[in-house]
Amino acid sequence: MAQGAGRDEGLEATVRQLPADLAFVLGIVALAVASIFVPVINQSPIRVLFALPVMLFIPGYVFIAALFPEAGSSTDGDDETTTAERSATASAEQSVSETAAAIAAERGGIDGIERVALSFGTSIAIVPLIGLVLNFTPWGIRLIPIVVSLTGFIVAATYVAARRRRAVPPDTRFRVPYRQWLYAARSELFEPDSRSDAALNVLMVCSILLATASVGYAVAVPKQGEAFTEFYLLTETDDGDLVADNYPDEFVAGENQTLTVGIGNHEHESVSYTVVVLAQDAVVENNSTTIRAEQQLRRFQPQVADNETWQRQHTVAPTLTGDNIRLTYLLYRGAPPADPSTDNAYREVHLWITVRQ
Repeated sequence: MAQGAGRDEGLEATVRQLPADLAFVLGIVALAVASIFVPVINQSPIRVLFALPVMLFIPGYVFIAALFPEAGSSTDGDDETTTAERSATASAEQSVSETAAAIAAERGGIDGIERVALSFGTSIAIVPLIGLVLNFTPWGIRLIPIVVSLTGFIVAATYVAARRRRAVPPDTRFRVPYRQWLYAARSELFEPDSRSDAALNVLMVCSILLATASVGYAVAVPKQGEAFTEFYLLTETDDGDLVADNYPDEFVAGENQTLTVGIGNHEHESVSYTVVVLAQDAVVENNSTTIRAEQQLRRFQPQVADNETWQRQHTVAPTLTGDNIRLTYLLYRGAPPADPSTDNAYREVHLWITVRQ
């Protein structure tokens, strides 16, 4: 009981004293999870905005925070003086390599630039490894297992990082220097040393705003690809597979033959289509087709959502006889005209068949 109480108290203390940067990381992860699963939001650019840092930066950041809880010393300013003093006061009998080793041991940690670079690099390694492990589990590489696994890793690494950082003395503990950054930014922007610096500051701010607006517009209004519709005929094999082969070419008048017509909508919107099936007695001369007789066999009116496919297995039984019967499928967006033909159709496919009595 005492050990369990101690663990609970340690967990509460870790959560209560969670550093600001790690708390901010967990907040971003929570927003990313919400943007993935909350309706409406998961179809908006907000999902990409929060998901990218969770994939490319945060896993590595919390991993590096767990490995290096100490603050890395800078290589300029007072740290240079301190390093020089330590080197100068080293014992004469101590070799140069021993002095360097002692300074490196005292230094500990990594600086901000190294921390950011390693965060990106380790994230690129950690996320694929999680996917590789999931690939050998019953859940596989799917959205929910990936989100749960990645979130669990980030939370666990954050807990370890917070515990290790609490164990480091406060004067050597890593902290994100928010105030120093804000003070430096305010000094650079509002207290420039010269007019040229002020002009450069204004230009920099305008450039950042323009770049941010451009990226935001690109994410919010992604460029759409080419809009088109697939229209095709298929037949069924003996195994039940649909293939674009072995089309029937010999018909008996009035007897059914089975075909499958398909539509693939890539118009970036839901479309109401009409399919008209005609049997035409056609004569082709000098690249010109003359229709001597025509018979409408079937008509379909499917509503197909964007990036969806519609297929319909059906039978046709033409009664026009002859050796030059064209079985024609005409596709229209919306209602067809009073006289459907290949000239006014949106898409068209056909088979040349022979119909016997």
